[in-house]
Amino acid sequence: MAAPLTYSQANRVQKGLRRFASGGPGSWLFARVAHRIDRPVYRLTRGRNTFASLVSGIPVVMLTTTGAKSGRPRTVPVLGLPTDDGLAVVASNFGQHRHPGWYHNLRATPEGEVTVDGKTRRFRAVVAEGERRERIWKRGLVVYPGFSQYEKRASHRDIAVFVLEPLA
Repeated sequence: MAAPLTYSQANRVQKGLRRFASGGPGSWLFARVAHRIDRPVYRLTRGRNTFASLVSGIPVVMLTTTGAKSGRPRTVPVLGLPTDDGLAVVASNFGQHRHPGWYHNLRATPEGEVTVDGKTRRFRAVVAEGERRERIWKRGLVVYPGFSQYEKRASHRDIAVFVLEPLA
């Protein structure tokens, strides 16, 4: 995965969309609609892009987990953050009250698949803690400052950061 487009590198439209997504109405809308638009665009571009990645420049990957209750595969588009520690995903859920479903899935079964730029690989998710989490969080804020708004709105819960460690 190429280095993500940082907020300072984004054009005015991309910055505007990122700001809108981090605000209350924008995050509410994106939490309910974005994945429904991302999936068809992802299929049409043969796994190279999602709607969110095209219009906002955010690095979106497709995360496949095993449903904590159903045991069935669940695939969702999420912001994939390349870091020195590996690919990281942030369970912010747009700052909503609850953790995203995939958070519970990874806690129950940490193995899964992630598709980046049309290539799928298996992983084991590890929760980043302490200094490691802080380093990844700071890197995430450079790409998407909206995480700070999500953290404020979701202050009643810890927003988990997972590192997706490749499996052989």
